[in-house]
Amino acid sequence: MKKSNLFFDWKTWAAIAIVSSAVLFTSCNKDDDDTNDTSLAGVMAFNLVPEGKSVGFVSGSRFITSNPMAFNSYTGTYLGVFPGSQTIGAVNFAGGGTLTSQTFNFETDKYYSIFLVGEDPAYEQVIVEDKLAPLATTTQAFVRYINAIPDASGPTVTVAVNGTNVINEPAVFKAVSEFTAIDPGAVTITVANGGTISATRTITLEKQKVYTILLSGKPGATGDFAVQIRYIENGSVDGTAGRIGSASIKAIN
Repeated sequence: MKKSNLFFDWKTWAAIAIVSSAVLFTSCNKDDDDTNDTSLAGVMAFNLVPEGKSVGFVSGSRFITSNPMAFNSYTGTYLGVFPGSQTIGAVNFAGGGTLTSQTFNFETDKYYSIFLVGEDPAYEQVIVEDKLAPLATTTQAFVRYINAIPDASGPTVTVAVNGTNVINEPAVFKAVSEFTAIDPGAVTITVANGGTISATRTITLEKQKVYTILLSGKPGATGDFAVQIRYIENGSVDGTAGRIGSASIKAIN
């Protein structure tokens, strides 16, 4: 984890946010050359820190996010950042100051997720490429997970369809799995360590959709910050290639 001295007062934030919010990464299928902006990379940013802080994400001196993001919220779509080596930071929207930052090399026309995880004062960003392009199906869905629960126990994560585990493995803190093909329909997700971490949820997946399961919350906490299972839709696939779906803002489910 690397920290920097990025700091902006709220007036500077507001001015940068207005400009940055106009830069949407609207790429669709790679075959759609007329809609594919090849000068940008696309990022989704998530606040998975189980606290009351509202955060913003910056790329260099530019805001990626235009609004403060509370726990278990995200950008809702892929937003544009310039390719190349960029300093990505998560800032405290209300109190000012950088929570954490790191340098990452983004590639043109690729998609990435930025997950803010941890707890005060040990915040970290997990940045991964969302490898949508190789995914192809006409009958299945794809799922992956991130374990954002700040705990060293390595709970077991299972994803089951009709009682059969498609995923069943221990997941250390900050682990992000690869996308796995799964039959659509009712899917039961469980994360448990035999003690302070225990959550189960059943969700419905649609064929040709790509999902990220968010395992978040704080062991032993109750209410809004309790251990929980949420999910988002990254996009859609067809029989030949991955693509993002609508650019409209969506909530974490």
